[in-house]
Amino acid sequence: MPKVLISDALSDAAVQIFRDRGIEVDFQPKLGKDKEKLAEIIGNYDGLAIRSATKATEKLIERAANLKVIGRAGIGVDNVDIPAASKKGIIVMNTPFGNSITTAEHAISMLMAVARQIPEANASTHAGKWEKSRFMGVEVTGKTLGVIGAGNIGSIVIDRAHGLKMKVVAYDPFLSEERATEIGVEKVELDALLGRADFITLHVPLTDQTRNILSKENIAKLKPNVRIVNCARGGLVDEAALAEAITEGRVAGAAFDVFAEEPATASPLFNLPNVVVTPHLGAATSEAQENVALQVAEQMSDYLLTGAVTNAINMPSISAEEAKIMGPWIGLSGHLGNFIGQMTDEPIKSINILYDGVVSEMNLAALNSALVAGIMRKVNPDVNMVSAPVIAKERGIQIATTKQDQSGTFEGYVKVTVTTDTRERSVAGTVFSDGKPRFIQIKGINIDAEIGRHMVYTTNKDVPGIIGVLGTTMGENGVNIANFTLGRNDRAGEAIAILYADEAVSEDVLQKLRDTGKFQQVKALTFDVED
Repeated sequence: MPKVLISDALSDAAVQIFRDRGIEVDFQPKLGKDKEKLAEIIGNYDGLAIRSATKATEKLIERAANLKVIGRAGIGVDNVDIPAASKKGIIVMNTPFGNSITTAEHAISMLMAVARQIPEANASTHAGKWEKSRFMGVEVTGKTLGVIGAGNIGSIVIDRAHGLKMKVVAYDPFLSEERATEIGVEKVELDALLGRADFITLHVPLTDQTRNILSKENIAKLKPNVRIVNCARGGLVDEAALAEAITEGRVAGAAFDVFAEEPATASPLFNLPNVVVTPHLGAATSEAQENVALQVAEQMSDYLLTGAVTNAINMPSISAEEAKIMGPWIGLSGHLGNFIGQMTDEPIKSINILYDGVVSEMNLAALNSALVAGIMRKVNPDVNMVSAPVIAKERGIQIATTKQDQSGTFEGYVKVTVTTDTRERSVAGTVFSDGKPRFIQIKGINIDAEIGRHMVYTTNKDVPGIIGVLGTTMGENGVNIANFTLGRNDRAGEAIAILYADEAVSEDVLQKLRDTGKFQQVKALTFDVED
């Protein structure tokens, strides 16, 4: 009988799901806050069900001798060391869509609160004052709402804003024009949004691309008297710069549910006029908490009893029988998608996937999900193989699949082509008999490139001296090249190089390559593979 530890607060109904499925449950809802005790007993369990209080760190995972699955009731998995779990073979699951409506509603509530100064007026009235003239608010009807991030939650906010008769503009690099039309939003660049919006609400994950998206520089571009709402992630806004703008009267107010440091016992935004703050309540409704608790209990039970994988962050959603055969091809598909995702900086209109030979007879839905997840992970690190196709659909991305009998040298291969408004980009790969993936074609140019964690991709005219420039530049800057592959379409035509380095190549070294004038493109790439 599998044994599951629940170390955070889950509903009685969720606990009962485990028991009804024949799983032994140890329900200790306060244990997650006791790191030492949790580490002492974690080795006794097959599953760990958590919310946000439990921190599944690398040290804890090292002690989890029998753990097979970690289930997070909610979307955020910042409290789980996913690389450590993956290395140990532990599945990490979340419930990506259980609290979308709740979070969107909280954002709208915060917007209304800051528009009408409700919290301050409430406190004043409770204090026996009647300061009617002090709390002059603004209407939202007819105002422009700028939505940064038009994915699942952002699109719900857009729908609610239409009900409030607001004009809505959105910035989202992966939002297609077709999807924008479908949800009734004007797609704009970030600078245009900053200059036009009367209210701004953020609905993006925290990534290298979105960190401080409202930086001091961007805050200076804001329309006067704008109001900012952040119910997404701390770190998206420079809190000190925003506090300065509010103090100086350039920004009329802000409503924050999330902070760069949590629990937030101090922030530059605290105690400022017309700043509404809540303690990360975006998902805090009884309906949302119940939904995600029931979902995670069902998912974990399915995995422990049947091997079925659902909503996994680090594992495809496939049956236990398929996993052994498809594993290497799923890994390859993820790498192909990751390559395309890192190389593409504009909205993707369509993804076309070709499966040739032996791979064409496998579970193509799982392979598609792995590939699309690889593409989308650049902008959404929380994406998984179940949510990726949904997120792609939300952005209006068309996905087409073709399969064919073996047509060439390889027993099987996968080729993906993405289309944007300005170009097509393609990459193909295969799995060798040793189970290792290879890139075999980029931009129609045949190659044979081993995939490593740290890679550099270049394009250039096929002229003498390119190998020397690459080797010399890398050597002079202490970069050891583990593998190096060249390819070209024809003599004196376009050529590519892709090298695999022992360590990440710095932007300074990449710029030195660009400064040689030999390359049309120089790009660092990172893949989730073992060194």
